[in-house]
Amino acid sequence: MFDNKDTTNINQLGEFGLIDLITKSVVLKEASSLKGIGDDAAVLDFKNEKTLISTDLLLEGIHFDLRYVPLKHLGYKAVQVNLSDIYAMNALASQITFSIGVSSKFPIEAVEELYVGALLACDKFGVDLIGGDTSASAQGLVISVTSIGHAKAADIVYRNGASEGDLICVSGDLGGAYVGLQLLEREKMIFLENPEIQPDLEGKDYIIERQLKPEARKDIVDLLRDLKIKPTSMIDVSDGLASELLHICNQSERGCKLYEEKIPIDPMTYDTAREFNLDPTVCALSGGEDYELLFSIKQADYEKIKNVPEITVIGHITEKNSGKELISKSGQVHPLTAQGWNAFRG
Repeated sequence: MFDNKDTTNINQLGEFGLIDLITKSVVLKEASSLKGIGDDAAVLDFKNEKTLISTDLLLEGIHFDLRYVPLKHLGYKAVQVNLSDIYAMNALASQITFSIGVSSKFPIEAVEELYVGALLACDKFGVDLIGGDTSASAQGLVISVTSIGHAKAADIVYRNGASEGDLICVSGDLGGAYVGLQLLEREKMIFLENPEIQPDLEGKDYIIERQLKPEARKDIVDLLRDLKIKPTSMIDVSDGLASELLHICNQSERGCKLYEEKIPIDPMTYDTAREFNLDPTVCALSGGEDYELLFSIKQADYEKIKNVPEITVIGHITEKNSGKELISKSGQVHPLTAQGWNAFRG
């Protein structure tokens, strides 16, 4: 993909040289990509389908810590978390733009590692990298990804379509990314206190991967189409289950009942949370970065999904005045509150 093996100062190439280096490794595969990198703008053709666009900004020190996040993993994650927003609309992603602000402390080889990860994600999810921008940064590494997707108007799912009686479903399991982050942060602090001590991550591969290399759930979008199910509402779990479910309820003007015992939590997530004296349910409700799909379906579709291992029914939608409630394992009723990621919380 990239041929450089030495350490090359980014100033030796300059911005245009860096763009040329990146461009040589980009191959367009999507039929809708008529023109990619190399002109003033990309040209796309989706024919009779609607176009969906989403953008994410990732800042060093806010969204990632390069002391334990490999650049290849970061490039991969930056792409897939953005694609997740397209899949959360029940659409297919087909293109991205990938822009970076980078300081001169990064050699060319480090930038290449970032793009290797991004292009691996593009290849896995079947999208083209069609453009972007590069700039110098005085505030650490900055990444901006814009994803572009398409779908027929009738297939697009919004957050505001849930109705009373709909079943609340989620893909995969929750809380692993947050618990993985706690593990990485603990090992970072130990290393900073004593650099001679190596990280102790043995046996924790799953939750570490959930944090460093999460996977957008395009497979769930494909599965729902195969099952001929169109969700009534959908969102991806980036800020925690509670926050996302409240978004659906508020925009649909409905209430909900969420059952704690139904929330899917992997055994490794559960056990490691307990090691940190954390409540595994709280990790699932408020941890975020799982990038699973949370959606509602009509009760009539239950028979189609009841034996699908990757989908769990965790509650149901109620009328607005019933409130938004969490039913604990002991049967107690609690108001569902959002305590997940808030970019501007002090």
